[in-house]
Amino acid sequence: MTPFALYAIGNALVDTEYAVSDEKLTAMGVSKGHMTLVDGAERAALLAQLADQEARQTGGGSAGNTVVAFAQFGGSAFYSCRVADDQLGRFYAADLAQNGVLSNLAQPSKGLSSGAETGCCLVLVTPDAERSMSTYLGTTAELDASALDLDAIGDAGVYYMEGYLAASPSGLDAAVKGRAQAVTKGVPLALTLSDVSMINFCKPGLDAMLGTGVDYLFCNEEEAQVWCGVTEQALVNAALAPLAKTVCLTRGAKGTLVLQGGQVHDVPGFPVKALDANGAGDMFAGAFLYGLSEGMTAPQAASLANKAASVVVAQRGNRLTTEGVRALLSDWRALSAT
Repeated sequence: MTPFALYAIGNALVDTEYAVSDEKLTAMGVSKGHMTLVDGAERAALLAQLADQEARQTGGGSAGNTVVAFAQFGGSAFYSCRVADDQLGRFYAADLAQNGVLSNLAQPSKGLSSGAETGCCLVLVTPDAERSMSTYLGTTAELDASALDLDAIGDAGVYYMEGYLAASPSGLDAAVKGRAQAVTKGVPLALTLSDVSMINFCKPGLDAMLGTGVDYLFCNEEEAQVWCGVTEQALVNAALAPLAKTVCLTRGAKGTLVLQGGQVHDVPGFPVKALDANGAGDMFAGAFLYGLSEGMTAPQAASLANKAASVVVAQRGNRLTTEGVRALLSDWRALSAT
């Protein structure tokens, strides 16, 4: 097997996205800006309140978005996940393949379940571009170590863990077992904190994935402050720096702080009119890791990732087309050369 530049594990979710007002969001009882887990009945009740609105359906899942972005840039990627043998599951598997991502779903015994529905995420986007997510895990809650390809992990360039797996005992176990294989084989580790809800309610799981530290840690400003329990930037930086060799703290239009080797690199953002923040952090991680795989420094990779995230938030939807990704890469290179 050809070594993969990126191996990731995470939840396989099909996103269904709606544009709603703040009043509608409040009336539906959805927590703004965060991810909330819902059961089947709660999901059905939410969908009933949106029956008269148009929806956009795409492949999703945080780490899924990241590996797709990485592959669209031109990197080789593998994704461990779990879907059901249903329409959404077949849609998800085909979407990964069409975007050049290999996965365990090519081996039905490792990726498909006949006992539950494929997971899905209801994404509500308000006029300020904030996304609020209600996630029904479905069969991705059963993701376990059988989805791992230990040989592929051992040969990978980076092993990437999705923080949302902290909410799933079997998914967390799989992520940690993959982590152990990566450590044994000397493969760099990457982790995203994913969402404030994971920090508030599932921090022991994040701690297990973090272990004694990782090579790359991704978080946004709110997640960083909640994790550290402080808001002063210098204190946040001091608390995060020991967790990883490189920390990327994203701050929207303000850009990204890259903490590395005792230094803080303030990498400017690319201000745009934001329409939809869904997928921006996932795109950042994919673009950043791609940049590193191409020999960029961390600040250079963060600049590319800022550009990529800005393009995502300026459109509706959590992903770009491959053509769009290649175009933004060309634009960024032209800007960097001036």
